Amino acid sequence: MELTDPVKRILSHYESDNPGTKANLARILLQGRLGGTGKLVILPVDQGVEHGPARSFAPNPPAYDPHYHYQLALEAGLSAYAAPLGFIEAGADTFAGRIPTILKLNNANSMSRLKENATQAVTANVKDALRLGCSAIGFTIYPGSDGAYDQMRDIAEMACEAKSYGLAVVIWSYPRGGNLSREGETAIDICAYAAQMAAQLGAHIIKVKPPTQHLELAAAKAAYEKQDIDISTPAARIRHVVQSAFNGRRIVVFSGGEAKDLDGVFAEVRAIRDGGGNGSIIGRNTFQRPKDQALDMLGKIIKIYQGRD
Repeated sequence: MELTDPVKRILSHYESDNPGTKANLARILLQGRLGGTGKLVILPVDQGVEHGPARSFAPNPPAYDPHYHYQLALEAGLSAYAAPLGFIEAGADTFAGRIPTILKLNNANSMSRLKENATQAVTANVKDALRLGCSAIGFTIYPGSDGAYDQMRDIAEMACEAKSYGLAVVIWSYPRGGNLSREGETAIDICAYAAQMAAQLGAHIIKVKPPTQHLELAAAKAAYEKQDIDISTPAARIRHVVQSAFNGRRIVVFSGGEAKDLDGVFAEVRAIRDGGGNGSIIGRNTFQRPKDQALDMLGKIIKIYQGRD
């Protein structure tokens, strides 16, 4: 597929990147039913290690098989598939070249006792991503955590290495830990800050959670009120997060979060579209449903991003 104007515009924002990295970004932006539109839907499946196999896959037992997720992403016409080392390795040969993959280089697990010092273990490296034919690496940081500086250092080093080999960088920027309240993890000021941090760390694609209207930090609240920043609607809040990622010069996608009903999923996607977000990275809300239902749901999400629904 030839580069479309939306893809050319997006790639032009990455002024320091080599042709290899831009080619891998283009692979993702041109893949699937949204290819060429500048919009993305990515399937992330790290929940088996993050939350445990039964919690993740028992609602739809075929999902215990790593091949299931590759196939789901292909059949749905998605932009890319992201997973930890084990799942990517388990389908790397069968699905080589058929869909761009993102190797998640660090992971947490639900047995950890860490709270204020929320962190993840490095579970793979950049050379694994090269060996497996991935288009990008993925990495989670927890802004607000007492361990955030270590995470920032790790991804700074890995991103430098990845870019030197022509790989793209995806950062999951999920505030938690430290003094953040549970409500504060998705507060608009915190989500916007998280997007800015990921952009400053060199991310090509930034993953954050859809923000709420809550304001967590007193100093930020004063700034929002003084500058009269509109955070009154979901679309307005998405727009502000995108603005915080270099005024839209970085790709920003939003997580699907915990399982929700279809009306909730579609309302969230419309807010992302209307607020200028680049798309969704949605896992549990897809693979925990039977495949026919997941395909129907993903088909409607794609239509929403195409402006057809």
